[in-house]
Amino acid sequence: MSKSTNFLQSINAFVDETKTHSELVVKKACIEVLQDIIRMSPVGQPELWAINQTAVAYNTAVSDYNSSLRDNPDNLTRNGRLKRGLKINDSMDIKKRANYSGGRFRGNWQITFDKPATGEINRIDPTGADTLREGIAQIGEFNCAVKSVYFTNNLPYSVKLEFGHSTQAPNGIVRVAALNAQTHFENAAKGG
Repeated sequence: MSKSTNFLQSINAFVDETKTHSELVVKKACIEVLQDIIRMSPVGQPELWAINQTAVAYNTAVSDYNSSLRDNPDNLTRNGRLKRGLKINDSMDIKKRANYSGGRFRGNWQITFDKPATGEINRIDPTGADTLREGIAQIGEFNCAVKSVYFTNNLPYSVKLEFGHSTQAPNGIVRVAALNAQTHFENAAKGG
């Protein structure tokens, strides 16, 4: 073998190794970004909705009152139980749509390459586990030919949530994740 062939093989091996390392860095960092996005995505909690604040306050007041009854020994039987007739058994209903289940927003994150996803996913994922699993599988397909990685949520209310509509994510989701992205890439490049 000639010296030029050996040199060319060495260069090609270096390029291949660099590409593999670069792909791994992007994959690790994108998984961290996805975890941030899923973790920060609000999950509908009817108890936090403005329409339910009176009911929540009333239910809390009833619970606090019932708890305070135990502070007075005159309210207790010899066995330490609350005497009959003292406890208030009342509450206000928390309003929500029939068959409501939180987690639709969290379940609608989609990972795509080179162009954003279109449409919605019919997935309710309050924990984010299914969304993360599917996202990690998609990120695993990344290679150096990819120019862009998109994290997309196409639900109609996603823009409202991004700009503070939820008390669970007052500073947004993607904007906060974007601030952390550089750190994720730096850590992945260092082997972290």
